[in-house]
This record gives sequence, structure tokens and C-alpha cells, in this order.
Amino acid sequence: MRVVHRRSATVRCLTALALGMLALTGCSTDDGPAAATASGTSAAPTPSPDGTSPSTTPTGTTPTGTAPTGTAARWAGTKQFVQIDDARTADGRTYLSVRPAEKEPHPQFEAWVIVPGEGPYTEVSMAEDAQVLLSVPLGDAKHPASYAQADFVGRLTARPSSDRALLGYDLSFDGEGRVTRVQSLYTP
Repeated sequence: MRVVHRRSATVRCLTALALGMLALTGCSTDDGPAAATASGTSAAPTPSPDGTSPSTTPTGTTPTGTAPTGTAARWAGTKQFVQIDDARTADGRTYLSVRPAEKEPHPQFEAWVIVPGEGPYTEVSMAEDAQVLLSVPLGDAKHPASYAQADFVGRLTARPSSDRALLGYDLSFDGEGRVTRVQSLYTP
């Protein structure tokens, strides 16, 4: 009986420590609670530029030691949950207008409810080889499937702006602040 009591006390202490660390991490951003919640696993190691091993480079710093520039720099090396208001292709690159949002499990279905963010959208560029995974309503199925960047832009921009506000995406950024992965969340 004592062993169980000690374990539960240890679990409570570890939980409190983890929540305290999460609160401290959230307080260090200037994007507010939505970005702190959306930042996900920004402290996790990221693949090196050649993809062979995890990088130990601090978040927001490139392997050369210089911080990326531009408005997307604050997301360099992180994962973010966002809304995408618009997408375009120019000079062979895809650009997305994004802002942080939140996601909550749907109360009745195995799906997500998107809680829209507030504030302005930021334009970010996608890496040339960025992976795009789409689910319904942008994709053709409930489970994510791979699509070309051009297909993603076409499907997104074909939807009315009011519909776009109800969609959410998990984005992964490289050390330069470019999107390397887009995954839409299934919303019924």
C-alpha cells in the first residue's frame, strides 16, 4: 500500500513539474497562450539539414549560428498549429498566410474542432520539397493523404474565406523558418 502511495505522490510531483515547465515555456513567447499551446513539440530535436541525424542547434538558430530573418523567424525549427487564410505560388515557391490557432477534440466524433486565432496573418514560404498531407474537407478521405503543393493551393483557394476559417493545420518549420510539412486536420 505504501509503494502505491509513494508512486502517486511521485506522479503528482512530476505532473506539477511538467506543468510548471510548460507554463514557463509559454511565458517566454510573445504570441500569447494560443501560440504556447500551438507550439507543440518545439523543444524536440529536429532533423539536420541533410536529414541524417537530429540537430542539437537551439530552436530559432540555424546550423551556421545565425538567426533567420523575417516574420516567420519566430517559428524556425518548431511545429505550430495554425489557420491558413490564403495560399499562392510565385517564382516557383508556395507562400501561405498563417496565424496561430488552437484545436480541441470534437465532443462526438473522432475529429477536431478548430478554435480560430486572433490577430494578423503572417506570410511564410514552403520548402521546395515540403510534404502536404490533407484530410477531409480539403482532402478526399478522412485519413491524411499526400498531395502536391499546387493541388493544396488550388483546393484551399477554391473554398470561400468563411470556410477557410474553420480549417486547421499542423505545420513543421525548418531552421530557416520555411514550412517543411503541412497536415490538415480532419473536420466533419
